[in-house]
Amino acid sequence: MEYEVTIGIPLYNAERFIGRTLETALTQTFGSIEILVVDDCGTDGSVETVRQMQSTHPRGSCIRIVSQPRNMGVGPARNRIIDEARGRYLYFMDSDDTIVPGTIALLYDNMKKHDAEVVFGSYEKIEDYGTERRSEVCGYPRMELFGDDIPAGFAFRKYGGIQASAWNYLVAVDMLRRNGLRFIESKYWEDMVFTYTLMTYVTRAVLLPDVTYHYICRLNSLSNYQKRERISRTEVLDNVRTIDRLKEQTPRLRDKPYLGNWCYNVVMTDFYIVCNVLKNRNVIHPRITSAALRSFMRHPLTFGRILRLRKAMTANLFLYSLGKLPAPLFVWMVGLLGRRKGLV
Repeated sequence: MEYEVTIGIPLYNAERFIGRTLETALTQTFGSIEILVVDDCGTDGSVETVRQMQSTHPRGSCIRIVSQPRNMGVGPARNRIIDEARGRYLYFMDSDDTIVPGTIALLYDNMKKHDAEVVFGSYEKIEDYGTERRSEVCGYPRMELFGDDIPAGFAFRKYGGIQASAWNYLVAVDMLRRNGLRFIESKYWEDMVFTYTLMTYVTRAVLLPDVTYHYICRLNSLSNYQKRERISRTEVLDNVRTIDRLKEQTPRLRDKPYLGNWCYNVVMTDFYIVCNVLKNRNVIHPRITSAALRSFMRHPLTFGRILRLRKAMTANLFLYSLGKLPAPLFVWMVGLLGRRKGLV
């Protein structure tokens, strides 16, 4: 490998942010870094900004730009990064986020010290809605997770036990390529599918409490439905289809000790989607019927298989039963539960 670390950045119409993002990548204290930018054929001046920094910044020579044949989406762009990376380890960034100066050095040192396959840092989530801005730290405890199924067991032990994004972890490129790990072609939550799948293959992982990434959350995700005036039904259905890709992996995990927790995490994501739809039903067009909402929460296991789960059997029975209610009763029950959780 030519470098120790590749920082991979998919780029599409991020002219306002890419300069700041690249600056934080270029000012890393770690030396052996390539910055691989995949141009996804945007229509603004993003690529020109990258080229300017490539030619003028003191470390600009470590920037490499590759172009997609056409606009293909963030999943294929990240797959291109996996294919093209010249580093031994890979670190994804989004084109509008930033990292702290010692991020790569810290993650790399822990990767080498523990012979790990993946090292996660903690991050700060910054919600920027123009007139409203707030932040919170999403932190991990310091943990070393070594052994078959140990990292996955921790990741799925509770809902949101591991970040559902592709950024802010350093991962061995060889492991990704050896296991054929790829991003799906979806506009929504493709990074959740990738990271959840990744954890089922990892046998040595390290979590760090250090904040290494600043995630800027803007008005373009399912979690921010409440901030928008109009939402397409197609967008909601695309989210559901993405989660279905996780359900399709359930047979592969049938003998894993964490199967119950895996299923709980996946179906709970459907539950949150339904809650978001109920909260924003007036701005989703065309309208989504109650029967369609119930279909979102299809459980990947049969009733009999749930009864044999070693973990999370009761929680999965509840979610399974919830999805079997008559549609009007299902919507009423999810609304009730959602209001208790502050989701509806």
